[in-house]
Amino acid sequence: MKRFEWRDKIRTLDAEEDYEEIVRILSTREFPWDIEQALGLALYRTYAVPSIGELLGGTREFTARPQHRYDDTVLILNDILEHGFEPGRGRDALRRMNQMHRSYDISNDDYRYVLSTFVVMPVRWLNDYGYGWRRLSDHEIAASTNYYRKLGRHMGIKDIPETYEEFRELMDSYEAEHFAYTEGGRAVSDATLDLMVDFYPAWQRPLVRPFTKGLLDDSLIRAFRYPEPPAFWRRAGDVALKARAKVVRRMRPREEPKWARSSSNVRSYPDGYHPSRIGTFPKGCPIPHDMLTREVPGTGAHVPAPGQAVAPATSDPSGDATTDAR
Repeated sequence: MKRFEWRDKIRTLDAEEDYEEIVRILSTREFPWDIEQALGLALYRTYAVPSIGELLGGTREFTARPQHRYDDTVLILNDILEHGFEPGRGRDALRRMNQMHRSYDISNDDYRYVLSTFVVMPVRWLNDYGYGWRRLSDHEIAASTNYYRKLGRHMGIKDIPETYEEFRELMDSYEAEHFAYTEGGRAVSDATLDLMVDFYPAWQRPLVRPFTKGLLDDSLIRAFRYPEPPAFWRRAGDVALKARAKVVRRMRPREEPKWARSSSNVRSYPDGYHPSRIGTFPKGCPIPHDMLTREVPGTGAHVPAPGQAVAPATSDPSGDATTDAR
């Protein structure tokens, strides 16, 4: 298989009709590592918006069980991407995500902003920062924008931007207006950085934290009240990621998809999972009737008990959600 064969395949697809397939190719064959990093940074940025940072801090999901929170997010988004929006596992994952979100008072403006980070940050990482082994084309950016527009519609978000440029303007203006320090946002940021450091071997961990902070832009550093990263780490991160891009460009293309569910960083469900049975179940959120849970102290929310992420063999894996978490 030739290096640019997937790119050429994408060129034959329609960004208005085949955007799901295009995004699957980009996310699992062309840029699996890069898009994982970019989407992680996208979510991380949202902690600097006070309404989001305080909400996430209040759930204690990031501070008390960050690995599970990370895994749940990755796996639910993976299942939507892998299986699509039609009835089945992808729709089950989408329903589970909406159940969690609708249990909290989240404004449409915050939803729109979070969606914008998913559209914009992969383009910034690959194109603007120069960390991709090749640039995304306008055709690919349009397809990605259409994919997240569809995701937003399924989430019930109103007034979704229509173009990449509109998403970019929304993200930049929202951050300029809202980024500010909160204790909840800082706590979630610290917990996320701790988790990221833990993904690496012990001997690398002292280097990972300053390397990661060196990649954060000034607006994030100010919002979380972190010390300004030394110029060395700013430069080291940029040089290292651009060097990696040059190496990857000379590698053979990935023939088999690399789904996020196969990442070694996902550790919470070694025996498997069904998307309807993972995540948090806030008070009033329906729980599959055959699933045992435990309460998250001080929140009223429930999470699956160990071993409960897979439905019993005699049960519908999507679960008959009849029991409320109270």
